[in-house]
Amino acid sequence: MLRGRQAVVLTGAGLSTDSGIPDYRGEGAPQRTPMTFQTFASNERARKRYWAGSHLGWRHFRAAQPNMGHTSLMRLEASGVFSGIITQNVDGLHARAGSRHVVELHGSMDRVICLVCGQAFGRDSVAERLEDANPSLRTPEAVRIAPDGDVDVDDIDGFTIPACTVCGGMLKPNVVFFGELVPTERFTAAQSLVQAAEAFVIAGSSLAVNSGIRLLEQARRRKLPIIVINRGATKGDGRAVLKLDAGTSETLAGLADRLC
Repeated sequence: MLRGRQAVVLTGAGLSTDSGIPDYRGEGAPQRTPMTFQTFASNERARKRYWAGSHLGWRHFRAAQPNMGHTSLMRLEASGVFSGIITQNVDGLHARAGSRHVVELHGSMDRVICLVCGQAFGRDSVAERLEDANPSLRTPEAVRIAPDGDVDVDDIDGFTIPACTVCGGMLKPNVVFFGELVPTERFTAAQSLVQAAEAFVIAGSSLAVNSGIRLLEQARRRKLPIIVINRGATKGDGRAVLKLDAGTSETLAGLADRLC
């Protein structure tokens, strides 16, 4: 179905599990209540808890390395099999693997933005300010990581949140929180990839998030061959020409060996 066609791939958290970043919805995943944008913006205590946990999670994200699935997608893109990668992940592993045309639907944990003036900052610089203001972050105890880079933190009394150095406004990691919409220009870039594609591959996503379903529907309306690679059921299984209930890393590696 892919030989002789130029495809686009949508990736989800299942692709990064082999890099040590767990999946929210995979088998055995713990039940979580993720931070919503409304809570983050309106509740200072919740915001402190998020920043404390997110910082410790960011350390884990930085230590993660691209796995065989990421490098296989890089090979498939470099060979022209895939015109680009649309990802729901915020870990930045596609770019670190060498992929060049990546649309990060939900943003990336390596950037921070000011909600007031829009100034962007590198996550490393904000992390340094966090640790300077909260020295206990430099010696954290073992924590449990979540796919969005958050962890559980119990003691947040006295925690200091850095402010924007330009206007003093509220800072937020440049990721789409629950309750937020994917920025229009980012979703338009993803739609353009699907519009130009001749096949649509979904790798490691259960398609529980609306943005993925909208792209799937665009591919279905264009009558593109739809291939789903995921352990467990997804919302796209009924619309797929082929569903592979298998790990993404080994499946993409086998695909790259055959097509590259």
